[in-house]
Amino acid sequence: MVSALLVLLSFAILQLTLMVHVRNTLIDAASTGARFGVLEDRTASDGAQRTRALIESSISARYAEAVDYEYLAQAEGQTLRITVRAQVPVLGLLPGVGSLEVTGSAYDFS
Repeated sequence: MVSALLVLLSFAILQLTLMVHVRNTLIDAASTGARFGVLEDRTASDGAQRTRALIESSISARYAEAVDYEYLAQAEGQTLRITVRAQVPVLGLLPGVGSLEVTGSAYDFS
């Protein structure tokens, strides 16, 4: 009985750790893509493409299916925001039933 409880607890901790890892990886990819998209010779589309490439190379291509970008008007310029929507992983990296939305943004100085 105790060993079954320990196995279940270990599995729950492992699953939570994996969910946090996926979330942090998506946030990092969105932020990096936004910074890449506001470079002088790049566009917002390049930033979104970079975000997809980072997600595909680090986790899985199924987490990079919904990557969007938009410009937000600021007082002295604009900010590029890249949004990634994905399903929360359940039972390893298999997509689950919940959804996750993360954003990364960067100020465009040009």
